[in-house]
Amino acid sequence: METLAGVTRMRLVGGNLALDFINTRSGPPVGSPDDDVLTGYPELVDWAVYAGALTEPEAKALHRLSRDDPDGAHAALARALRSRDDLDEVFRAVAAGQSPSTSVLDRLRDDEADALGHARLDRGTTFGWTWRDDRTHHRPLRPVVHAAVQLLTTGALDRIKGCGGCRFLFNDESKNRSRRWCSMDDCGTSEKIRRYVVARRTRATS
Repeated sequence: METLAGVTRMRLVGGNLALDFINTRSGPPVGSPDDDVLTGYPELVDWAVYAGALTEPEAKALHRLSRDDPDGAHAALARALRSRDDLDEVFRAVAAGQSPSTSVLDRLRDDEADALGHARLDRGTTFGWTWRDDRTHHRPLRPVVHAAVQLLTTGALDRIKGCGGCRFLFNDESKNRSRRWCSMDDCGTSEKIRRYVVARRTRATS
């Protein structure tokens, strides 16, 4: 599927659904993003499938709903992108050891209240929130918001970091908390190559 192929440009390296949602935009560590996979509501739905937040049947139903109600889909996408901006601000502040603004935390609180208002408690090995009965346009965003609040309230905040080579954020789950890159296959390898080139130039001119 063409849309799904597009959203998989961004690898799932955040270790948390909310961080992977933020990472749907890429770019340098500092400055504006230079790529965004969420170019429309179909991409939002397909990203949610890719990230494990939606099932294929749920996605098919949402694609049908978006064709029947394009205005509702457009409004849901706009809200999702606004929420992504808020989450980006919150978690970049946390990664820098700073406190997010009160206003953005208030919006996140309201988004979480709305998400839980559409959820149900289902039993697995433990009870947990699910959105399988939510058939609204906003369904892809609900688990993202909940994952963000869970990470902020129960996670180790000092494990939330920014990649040294790009704008991606990740939850450092390494034993000694020494992870520096979103992925050794991407930014880690690029940095090794850069250092190798610099070292060769230094040896050649010495």
